Amino acid sequence: MANHEHLALLKQGSNAWNQWRETHAEIHPNLSHAALNQANLREVTLNQADLREGILSRADFCMASLQQADLSRADLREAILYTTDLREANLSEANLIGADLREANLSSANLSLASLCTATLCTADLRRANLREALLQGANLSHASLNQADLCLSNLREADLSRADLRGARLYTANLSHSNLYGANLSQADLRESTLSQANLREADLRQANLGMSIICLANLVGATLYQANLTRANLSMSNLCMANLSHASLGDSILIGTNLIGANLYTADLRASVMTEADLREAALNEADLSNTSLFRADLSMANLSHANLRGADLRQANLRHSNLWEAQLDGANLSGATMPDGQIHP
Repeated sequence: MANHEHLALLKQGSNAWNQWRETHAEIHPNLSHAALNQANLREVTLNQADLREGILSRADFCMASLQQADLSRADLREAILYTTDLREANLSEANLIGADLREANLSSANLSLASLCTATLCTADLRRANLREALLQGANLSHASLNQADLCLSNLREADLSRADLRGARLYTANLSHSNLYGANLSQADLRESTLSQANLREADLRQANLGMSIICLANLVGATLYQANLTRANLSMSNLCMANLSHASLGDSILIGTNLIGANLYTADLRASVMTEADLREAALNEADLSNTSLFRADLSMANLSHANLRGADLRQANLRHSNLWEAQLDGANLSGATMPDGQIHP
């Protein structure tokens, strides 16, 4: 329980409290379980304070310093934490629903299992933060810094991550369905087995990201950069990858049924044994790509560049290859039955 002397001193205001902290730096204030809901704690120094399970809903911590403070299981619903310093703070299992964390510094903070639904975290610093299993549905993380943050098993459904910095972030099995990742930087991020269905990834940077076995159906990836990305066994069915850069990407055993790849760059991409039934590959760059044993049944490859591509054993039945470039493409064992060839003739 809270130390009554510490609590009484805090209620005297920020000036008296901060002066006491300066002269008693060796004391770690005990404010655990304290009822401070709607309290004015602006600019208060609470570094290393014990605020475990505190009732702090709608409290104003604007510009306060809470470095290394223990706020585990605290009730911070709709609290004002604008520009608050929470570096290395413990917020595990805290309730931050609807909290205002704009421009807050949460670098290296522990937010595991915290509830941040509908919280505002735009431009917040969450570098190296622990957000494992955190609930972030509908949260605003636009322009936030999340590089090297741990978001494994987190729920980010319908969250706004536009222009966020997620370089090297760990998002293994995270739920990002319906999220907005427009222009986000996810280079070298770990997104294995994540769910990105109907997410907006337009112009996102996913170079060298690991998306193995992820579900990215009906997603918007127009103009996205996926250079050297790992998409092995990923499901990209019905997604829009128009003009996306997938050069040197690994897409072996992936599912791209009905996927829009118009004008996409798939130079030297590995598409072995992938399913691209009815995919739209018009004007796509597939030169030197490995499409061996790939299903391209009824795919539209008109005007695509397939020079030097490996199409051995590929299923090209009823595919449209009109005006495509097949110069030195390897077609051994490919099934071209009913396909429209580059000259417009139907293959028997």
